[in-house]
Amino acid sequence: MSAQPSSAPKPYDQLGGEQGVRALVDRFYDVMDLEPAYAELRAMHPGQSDGTRDKLFWFLSGWFGGPGLYAQRFGHPRLRMRHVPYAIGIPERDQWLACMQQAMMEEKVPEALQLRLRAAFAGTADWMRNQPEDRDAPPQQPPVPR
Repeated sequence: MSAQPSSAPKPYDQLGGEQGVRALVDRFYDVMDLEPAYAELRAMHPGQSDGTRDKLFWFLSGWFGGPGLYAQRFGHPRLRMRHVPYAIGIPERDQWLACMQQAMMEEKVPEALQLRLRAAFAGTADWMRNQPEDRDAPPQQPPVPR
């Protein structure tokens, strides 16, 4: 998250601490499981999502300014490295962002906080992409010297 004045409330606190972050994460995975629009995103996740839910909760807890639960268990998140096995392109990025936006709306996250989190999530989600913009396009051929 971007630097903020020390007097500004942390997203962790604005969400209601552990309970609020957990509710947001659970709603995110519930939405992903239920909405056909997120089928490709769902296919990237293990059949049983409890471990995945916990990892996102632990990560977001620290990222939102609360306890660094993920780092305590696993060390530095190394997000890109941990996501290398998954093909993350623009469709997956956009589905993740839309799913999180829907979860924030359904959890009634205050609008100003939603705007702040959307910007932070968008930057991180775009940075996580590891696929070319147009995966279905044929590989580009080098120009032929003339």
